[in-house]
Amino acid sequence: MIRVAVCDDHAIVRKGLAQILSEAGDISILIEASHAGELRQRLRDTTCDVLLIDIEMPGKNGIETVAQLKKEWPRMPAIVLSIYPEEQYAVRALRAGAAGYINKTSAPDKLVDAVRLVAAGRKFISAEVSQALAEAVAGEAPELPHQQLSDREFQVLKLIAGGRKLSDIADTLALSPKTVSVYRARILEKMQLSGNVELAHYAIRHQLLDTPKS
Repeated sequence: MIRVAVCDDHAIVRKGLAQILSEAGDISILIEASHAGELRQRLRDTTCDVLLIDIEMPGKNGIETVAQLKKEWPRMPAIVLSIYPEEQYAVRALRAGAAGYINKTSAPDKLVDAVRLVAAGRKFISAEVSQALAEAVAGEAPELPHQQLSDREFQVLKLIAGGRKLSDIADTLALSPKTVSVYRARILEKMQLSGNVELAHYAIRHQLLDTPKS
């Protein structure tokens, strides 16, 4: 049996993933966690073969968590789940050490295939992720300002550009308002923008606020 840990802050999503994978017959869900802290605590007591982790959670996001967990559990492959298109996060996830990236709108059998593949020591690279990787490696286009941002900065950028107040962002990410303000200042400096309006225009121009895939 392939032993899986699922980390997502939405209980209904965790249950749905668990049901899909359990029906495969050769996959067992041993851990269901709602955030990175709970996941780390559970992993200290339970050995898993594969981790499925959502990209957007309170506190540390999925990509940050994968990078951190690779230091403690280097042999446990992780698949990052997201509602957002591959071109926005896939390369970031793989660079952080993830073994795969899959969109939550994918067919259930694709998720099962991904778990089996990474459990066998391979990478799960969809056609969309392959294209994103190819473009990144080939350097077909010059690096854009937002690609210089850290994963957390990129997350904050999207929230600010989406019209969220700093206090709301702080609550969403389990950070202090002061910390969010520091991230905002770094983003504006790195991207050479004057304020939230320019940042929002940039995000719209580069399709960073596209609605999730349907």
